[in-house]
Amino acid sequence: MANPFLRALLTRTRKTLLDLVPFTSSNFSKPFSPIRFPLNPLKPPKPPPSFDPSTSHLPSTWLIARFSTEALIHSSFSPSIIGDKDKLKGKKKSPKKLRFDFTKVDAKLLPTVILVGRPNVGKSALFNRLIKRREALVYNTPGDHVTRDIREGIAKLGDLRFRVLDSAGLETAATSGTILSRTVEMTGNVLSRSQFAIFLIDVRDGLQPLDLEVGKWLRKHAPGIRTIVAMNKSESLDEQGLLAAAAGEAHKLGFGDAVAISSETGLGMAELYGILRPILEDYMLQLPTEEKDEDSVDCEMDSGEENAPLQLAIVGRPNVGKSTLLNTLLQEERVLVGPEAGLTRDSIRAQFQFDNRTIYLVDTAGWLERSGKEKGPSSLSIVQSRKNLMRAHIVALVLDGEEIARKQSSMNHAEVVIARQAIEEGRGLVVIVNKMDLLRGKKNNSLIDKVLEIVPQEIQTVIPQVTGIPVVFISALEGKGRVLVMRQVLETYQKWCLRLPTACLNRWLRKVMSRHSWKDQATQPKIKYFTQVKARPPTFVAFLSGKAQLSATDLRFLIKSLKEDFDLGGIPIRITQRSIPRKTPSIKTSKIKSNSSPRLGPRGVSDKRSHSSDVSF
Repeated sequence: MANPFLRALLTRTRKTLLDLVPFTSSNFSKPFSPIRFPLNPLKPPKPPPSFDPSTSHLPSTWLIARFSTEALIHSSFSPSIIGDKDKLKGKKKSPKKLRFDFTKVDAKLLPTVILVGRPNVGKSALFNRLIKRREALVYNTPGDHVTRDIREGIAKLGDLRFRVLDSAGLETAATSGTILSRTVEMTGNVLSRSQFAIFLIDVRDGLQPLDLEVGKWLRKHAPGIRTIVAMNKSESLDEQGLLAAAAGEAHKLGFGDAVAISSETGLGMAELYGILRPILEDYMLQLPTEEKDEDSVDCEMDSGEENAPLQLAIVGRPNVGKSTLLNTLLQEERVLVGPEAGLTRDSIRAQFQFDNRTIYLVDTAGWLERSGKEKGPSSLSIVQSRKNLMRAHIVALVLDGEEIARKQSSMNHAEVVIARQAIEEGRGLVVIVNKMDLLRGKKNNSLIDKVLEIVPQEIQTVIPQVTGIPVVFISALEGKGRVLVMRQVLETYQKWCLRLPTACLNRWLRKVMSRHSWKDQATQPKIKYFTQVKARPPTFVAFLSGKAQLSATDLRFLIKSLKEDFDLGGIPIRITQRSIPRKTPSIKTSKIKSNSSPRLGPRGVSDKRSHSSDVSF
């Protein structure tokens, strides 16, 4: 019914126009039937607009009506009006469907992409852009290497997710035994566990001979790894139109077409996404489906608060064995170690499992006091170490056992500053005495016993704010003490996250207050109730009646009693006070009481007045 009515309506409109305009064969095709249908049967049609035959041009409204009428007539036979929706849908371009959703994959199964290249080409800057955080140190040092260790993170490039590794600058011609040769060996070991590589070159400097050597080294040590060449720092060449020449020069490396990017400005990230997307999808589709399903279930089960990841920071002075301890805990050569002091510049973050718990381990650079004379990467390392200390849950302070035995002093000023700052930030503290293997021997047996006895006592004397700080004696070089350290860390973390019910605390409070000796019983503050308002670290509130407050001695007594009765040693405890004002009768209640009292007549005399008068006289 709709189609005949529409055609009749359009026929009537066209007939009205033909009556007004002189008809020629060039104007219209064969006219339609003169049958006229009113627009509205209840209302007569409106008279047509006036037309001046002397003018040769048609009004614009009529021309629009003419062509729109023909368009509607022809569209009446289109599939949209007839109802052929399948043909209409076929004309639209459907968006390209993604073959794989990387956001739902466990981090263990994600593909690994390593960033390689010669020094000072922007690998750390690209690493920070991919993980969307500033974790790696970035500093312009052409003659030095800022990055020396392997840094790992989860890259977020659009909807892509993959593990990205930041490596040290490669110098294949380095002398054997030097720091540069050790970094090359470490990069080669990590390269064997990667699936893809992004080879960065500095397009402003052009293709250097060291770039060609790195390309040969990649083809030799990683022949089965798909390598993508990225021309970094191309934001300036993009305006000058020199990228085509640079891309042609990059073909000498033998890894195909290069992509122009800029780690600082984000230029070329869309092109890099287009290159990585298909190859990463092909890799994920080749994995067995059973492993994907099992890992996805485990990821959902571990998402609860009870199995939340633990943040552990290893801090200490330079050259006390922090990096060696990290390698021992991870059971792999992850960071660079050696006899040189100050090898670690970046704060290296690693993840591992211990007793079905995820632990994020951070190895910080050697803690140095800021004197204002630091320049370059050393100043950035100090700031980064302090930031990681505030982010951690548990702080592991590493001491040098050999130096303790030689100087007969457990902690110097820098280590005391670290411990006190960790306590002030509310973190759990574990002290680790390393290099105990150097004290072995028949002559040193008595010295070892003295160290084991004196160190805990001196630590308690230097840090009186927290009692019961655990002390662990290990040898990280020999790999001894790994399990003991981790068990002590987990025990301290459980205390740090402890929550005590209010009823239990109030029963404990009554027993404690009875055995406490108050100086003045008359001015003794009365604690109404005691409750815990927060954990990590445990924070309690004492509600007092009146304006009397607990003294510092009373607060220390409560903190000491909490640590002894609930075994909360090694973690800071905070107690705050809140006073509960005494209730005073308001004006309304006093009026109500006065109104409720019985009124006496003018001549009535109360017994109380007579009695008081008798007493007074």
